[in-house]
Amino acid sequence: MSETVLKRRFVVLGGAVIAASAATGCSTTVSTSRRATVPVRPPNIYDTMYAAVPDEAFPLPAIPYQRIDSRYLRQLVDDPTGERPGTLVVDTNQHFLYLVYEGGKAIRYGVGLGRAGFEWAGDGVIQYKREWPTWTPPQEMIMRQPELEPYSASNGGMPPGLKNPLGARALYIFRGGRDTLYRVHGSPEWWTIGKSVSSGCVRMMNQDIIDLYNRVPSGAPIMVRGLSNDPGTYSSTRTV
Repeated sequence: MSETVLKRRFVVLGGAVIAASAATGCSTTVSTSRRATVPVRPPNIYDTMYAAVPDEAFPLPAIPYQRIDSRYLRQLVDDPTGERPGTLVVDTNQHFLYLVYEGGKAIRYGVGLGRAGFEWAGDGVIQYKREWPTWTPPQEMIMRQPELEPYSASNGGMPPGLKNPLGARALYIFRGGRDTLYRVHGSPEWWTIGKSVSSGCVRMMNQDIIDLYNRVPSGAPIMVRGLSNDPGTYSSTRTV
């Protein structure tokens, strides 16, 4: 997707806000009967981004985005990574995932990450993608949490659904042709975005992982690492 098309998707909704605001300004005039009409609340772009998704295999409820720190909501930003367009970069320090575009821009999403002792970092590729995936906890996790045995590989895993830990979509990270067992995936637990609470994977709000899934092809490169608070000091692995 070109930068022009990308910007258009954000700008169109922004234009709707402007138009609604103009209409609101007109509605504040007082009639001859001295009764003012009630101002109409301008639409919010996030009302659309995080609205309910009823046409999914498992209909998704709306996300109360007003209760989430606004920095973790999906937005178009200046790219701090310098990586090639099409690259995914997970900033483990600030809990962001960037999808790099041309023209020095990126889409930034908020993510949740693994708690201390379960983090993973490195470079890989998105080997393949799945809609409403089955969750199969690794044997190491089952050893720590025996109650997960019913969802082991030998038992067929946990079927997809609203309570499945992988959510509505999953991107599978491989490195050197081997499965890392780490995923970028959806989660019904929107309140964990921006925190380190899971057992290692990169979790996103379901509406965000659907958006990312639709933008990223299999084979896309992904880098998981801590970016400095100063984007100018980011250590890129990009080769020229």
